[in-house]
Amino acid sequence: MKNRYNLLILYLFLGIILPAQAQHAPIIPQPVSLEMKGEGFVLDAHTSIQFKRTNKELAALAQYLANHVKNVAGYTLPLNKKKAKTIELSLESMADLGPEGYRLSVMPEAIRIRGNTRAGVFYGLQSLIQTLPAIRTNQVLLVPGMEIKDEPRFGWRAMLLDVSRHFYTVEDVKEFIDLLALYKMNTFHWHLTDNEGWRLEIKKYPKLTSVGAWRQEIPGSVYYKPDSTYKEPLTGKPYTYGGYYTQEQAREVVAYARARNITVVPEIDVPGHSGAALTAYPEFSCERHQQQAPSSSLWNGVTDPTKVNLIYCAGNDSSFLFLQDVLQEVMAIFPSEYIHIGGDEVDKSYWKKCPRCQARMAAEGLKNEEELQSYFIRRMEKYLLAHNKKLLGWDEILEGGLAPTATVMSWRGEKGGIAAAKMGHDVVMTPGDPLYFNRHQTGPDGEPYAASYSINTLERVYKYNPHPEALNMLERKHVLGAQANIWTEFISSPSHLQYMLLPRMPALAEALWTPLEEKDFNSFISRLNSGHFQGWEARGLRFHLQYYQSRSHEGNREVELKPVN
Repeated sequence: MKNRYNLLILYLFLGIILPAQAQHAPIIPQPVSLEMKGEGFVLDAHTSIQFKRTNKELAALAQYLANHVKNVAGYTLPLNKKKAKTIELSLESMADLGPEGYRLSVMPEAIRIRGNTRAGVFYGLQSLIQTLPAIRTNQVLLVPGMEIKDEPRFGWRAMLLDVSRHFYTVEDVKEFIDLLALYKMNTFHWHLTDNEGWRLEIKKYPKLTSVGAWRQEIPGSVYYKPDSTYKEPLTGKPYTYGGYYTQEQAREVVAYARARNITVVPEIDVPGHSGAALTAYPEFSCERHQQQAPSSSLWNGVTDPTKVNLIYCAGNDSSFLFLQDVLQEVMAIFPSEYIHIGGDEVDKSYWKKCPRCQARMAAEGLKNEEELQSYFIRRMEKYLLAHNKKLLGWDEILEGGLAPTATVMSWRGEKGGIAAAKMGHDVVMTPGDPLYFNRHQTGPDGEPYAASYSINTLERVYKYNPHPEALNMLERKHVLGAQANIWTEFISSPSHLQYMLLPRMPALAEALWTPLEEKDFNSFISRLNSGHFQGWEARGLRFHLQYYQSRSHEGNREVELKPVN
């Protein structure tokens, strides 16, 4: 032990700089309880990772940690080998912590990570990893001495990524998942279909991807302005844009996320937002127009929306049979408890003009198109329940009567979520203000073009509380948690996506994890500047610079982001 201490003193004497984040514990989200305890743990090649050999889940987590250390330090930590120092992973029954809770103890000779479940151990690993450098280094890896007792405040901690408006590769999606995992988010909402593109292979209906995954874009149109006075002409030669995920690739993403304790919730949008699917199969629409997949130019007057199929016909039983076939393949890929069916922004004018839909209303005794929408959603719910899945939809599914077991995702403020919780339904809060990350963070002067309905600053995201005052304590139990959404009409590159995500996602992670009484925005900013900003910069990730205190790093300054043609 004396030799190890002498070596450490020698490192300091020679001016070898220990990582700044190793001098304290700038962990995000802020743990429930964190006590610093003097001398830390020097992680080196004389360290082994210990776990119960017969536990495959712990074996996978041990390898996960060994891989991370290999990436940042260059050496491989042995598993279950006798060494002077150990990192011990274990599953234990700790009655004072919930299923995602963990304890992390760092002492000079040992690090112990204990969890009630695999999830808890994984989160303990993330707290440990946050004390290490983000990229390959020759620095001494000193983990600060500390005792942590920790568990999340909410069980649903999520982000949505829209890959319909702009397509992101499997590697892009994995990088997105890695960031969620680092900050202990546990749900990835994958928006796979919309008007502008169908992104998932469905083998029974191959035209969904051979036709519906591709559209004709005009340079510049992906940055339409939602201002009716905007008249800038679109010029340039149209080009084909799109892409999709094979079922094998989707399963690969699901497995990758599962290994990081993240559930992938797929969204197949119905009955509206379905222009891409109805381009491939117009026979399931009311109008049955032949069309190309709608592009963003649909919304700035270039395309006549009266000649575009955007909504499934609710009066045609074949529409429901088609969607059941699609959902059958979706459920085989995604083991998630929930399937998201959209249900938002349905243009019911199609149904008002459709004789088949009007006949359906008469036959079912439905008073109006709102009740027809409820009928549509209930049929989807019945099918999902028959396959042991739960229906999740945007708050418009309240219109015409909420399906009996539906969970509501409240995006038009909190009103829909409040109404659903008072009815005894589970709720995920995701109000556009402040949890739409496709909106400005500051400015808008000097910022990339974005939706301008609200400025969703870092501080407003951090201070968001998913428990509205309008709900009593019993009703609040129906609030599962919250999620932020990144819609990609204006976001066409991974670097732009990162810029809109960071640092707002870690702020939401802390808002959903840390007890209210432990939250402190100034402390959060301090911790961002004690390794997180620097780690993103070292990894080449783009992020918003407003609170970055190391302003000498000009290489990360945001430049004008333009659409990729």
